[in-house]
Amino acid sequence: MFLTPDGKPFWGGTYFPREARYGRPGFVQVLEAVDKAWREKKESVNQSADGLTTHVEARLAGSHAKAVLDSDTLAKLANGIDGMIDRELGGLRGAPKFPNAPFMQSLWLSWLRDSTAAHRDAVLLSLEKMLAGGIYDHVGGGLSRYSTDAEWLVPHFEKMLYDNAQLVRLCNWAYASTGKELFRLRIEETIAWLLREMRVEGGAFAASLDADSEGEEGLFYTWSKDEVELALDDESALFFHYFTLADPHGWEGKPIIRQTEAQQTQSVIDRQQLVPLKEKLLAARAQRIRPGRDGKALTDWNGLMIAALAEAGRSLGRSDWIVAAAAAFAAIAAAGRDNRLSHSMLGAKRLFPALSSDYAAMTNAAVSLFEATGNPDYIDRAGNFIEQLDLWHRDSDKTGYYLTASNSTDVPIRIRGDVDEAIPSATGQIIEAMVRLSSLTRDLELWEKAWTIAEHAAGRAEHQPYGQAGIVNACALALEPLKLVIVDKPENPRLVPVANRNPDPRRVDIVVPVGSATNLPALPGGVLPPTAEPGAWLCTGQVCLPVVTEAEELEGLLRRR
Repeated sequence: MFLTPDGKPFWGGTYFPREARYGRPGFVQVLEAVDKAWREKKESVNQSADGLTTHVEARLAGSHAKAVLDSDTLAKLANGIDGMIDRELGGLRGAPKFPNAPFMQSLWLSWLRDSTAAHRDAVLLSLEKMLAGGIYDHVGGGLSRYSTDAEWLVPHFEKMLYDNAQLVRLCNWAYASTGKELFRLRIEETIAWLLREMRVEGGAFAASLDADSEGEEGLFYTWSKDEVELALDDESALFFHYFTLADPHGWEGKPIIRQTEAQQTQSVIDRQQLVPLKEKLLAARAQRIRPGRDGKALTDWNGLMIAALAEAGRSLGRSDWIVAAAAAFAAIAAAGRDNRLSHSMLGAKRLFPALSSDYAAMTNAAVSLFEATGNPDYIDRAGNFIEQLDLWHRDSDKTGYYLTASNSTDVPIRIRGDVDEAIPSATGQIIEAMVRLSSLTRDLELWEKAWTIAEHAAGRAEHQPYGQAGIVNACALALEPLKLVIVDKPENPRLVPVANRNPDPRRVDIVVPVGSATNLPALPGGVLPPTAEPGAWLCTGQVCLPVVTEAEELEGLLRRR
């Protein structure tokens, strides 16, 4: 887009070839024409900019009537997504293939609520195919941005923080549901990559790694047969038993490491044999020139990863991951000023003001850290983030939030942030954050606010649900929020491990030590749970099931569909 000095767009396009061809002007010609128009027809250009700005602002105003929240909306969306799934290769049919976490979450929520096994299986198939393909880094862990082909084989080798946060979360749910060690191993490998290569000073996480090094895409990550044999010597035959070097048609680089389905299955069984091989390859790769790293820490992306780390740490009993999540949270929170979050930080530099997605993602991160640690300070921080969101982003009708702050000076139009990109939309994250926090705190005012926001967002999402799956998913959480209150012995818990190994994105968990004073978060209706003996109460909305006291009984309850 070409903009006037005050930021209004007046002309643009999606693709300009370097040289004129196929009836398209070359980019230099485009620049010359725009320059001439600006110098010779400035008044006309400014009128065009004003008209275009007014038109776009009207289209993005989101003035649709609110909708009644309906459980059928999620089912309809999930069924539509299911119809687009590639039943052989996973993901959506065709190429390129993106992980598309909001769609995967729609299918998973449908499975949890309605026991639609086909929707669960679509997610599991997609994950398994991704994790066997070249889009996954089989040497160092972590997922690339997308696959250029339909088989998850040739990736765009860029690694994004948000993709890997969502991969960890999806694999955590998949492991809890199936017990397949593949998902646990890939979580461990991906988090090992994160902590090894993506931490910046202070403990937060960098945004991304570039796709190319030495001017060639994928050079850092690809291997010739000779390079593998040089690194592994006598053990190279063992490597080729578990991995394949693929050299697909049209790919001009070195071969890409991938696995067949049989190799993937066998490598999980024989995983201990592969540890020293991967360590040697990783050491050899470390001698190469690394891709560049975008070292800025983006607040919303960090929020996603902090929540994923905290949740996976609970599920897999990895307190070190929870510690890493807490350190990243502290770093992002400390980067703020005047009680406001920054949008990003790079060394000593800070970019203000934050976006609504930043406050929402950090609220969800705070809730997940509270569940993992029991530290009530995280609930206080979450409440403060919502206060700042209200102060700087809420619309005048109190029916929703703008993506940018009211005092932002660098945007010509304030949009709501309804549309998903590679991550759920800002609006979807806001609804999820408010539902989760209000469930924990029994803040009825916050709950009513979340419901109002959800109704109006649902009205807007009716017109393009596939582009706003994050809103539909969040509205499904608002319709059926689950809350689990557990009283257990801290020194020898029976019930807490059951909850930890059965994560559910619809549920928030509160752990109360046996014998503690009953001034802790209460059950719906203000009922305080007795704390003399271990017990667990599972509540949906304002209705709780009878207390459960045995681990096996709680396991059955949490796995009930």
